[in-house]
Amino acid sequence: MSAGHIDVGAYALGLLEDEDNAAFEAHLASCPSCSVELAEFAPMKALLTGLGPVESPEDFASEQGVVDLLSRRAAASRRRVRWTVAVAAAACLVALGGGLGIGIAVAPPHGPASASSPALVGELHSATDPQTGVRGTVGLVAHAWGTYITLDLANVRGPLKCELIAVTKTGERQVVAGWSVGKPGDGVPGHPAHLLVAGSTAIPLAELAHFDVIVVNGPTLLSVPA
Repeated sequence: MSAGHIDVGAYALGLLEDEDNAAFEAHLASCPSCSVELAEFAPMKALLTGLGPVESPEDFASEQGVVDLLSRRAAASRRRVRWTVAVAAAACLVALGGGLGIGIAVAPPHGPASASSPALVGELHSATDPQTGVRGTVGLVAHAWGTYITLDLANVRGPLKCELIAVTKTGERQVVAGWSVGKPGDGVPGHPAHLLVAGSTAIPLAELAHFDVIVVNGPTLLSVPA
């Protein structure tokens, strides 16, 4: 296992000394891959649930053993996610007669974000709309298949139906995710928790110009540069 994996697991568990913790956080700010892996380590309870007999008590005898165990569980989780996405992609391909579009939206209930909520990762870009007052930050991670996107959105008043649109440098527009905003809204008095959304697009990161948060069949609430 690489030192990077060890640091991510140990940091997620709070096992690093203060000096190492500060050094890792400085590294994390400029390392999208570690940010993605840290997000995968976040739901500790889920990763440790249902451990089978393949893990022996010796796995817990040291910090290294715990980190190795969590890494194996995270890898297994990633394999399950990739299989689910592949099946969904195949279903979409059949349904659309050859046109493929995949979007994932995860919005927390009215209350604090849960451990399973997506976390902002990768390159971060923020904006505030002076007209609507909506503010948001997108996190972008480049992949061989396209771009993984996370969105943190606040000061959105409901009820609304919204979409996150990826816009390329040539003007192409693609829906990344859609969701509903209930009353009173997200990131507003009465419900201070921000909306957290995750999605993906086949558009390469280098070709993206900006992202629009829109009301379905309505106005644009916010544009965030890519």
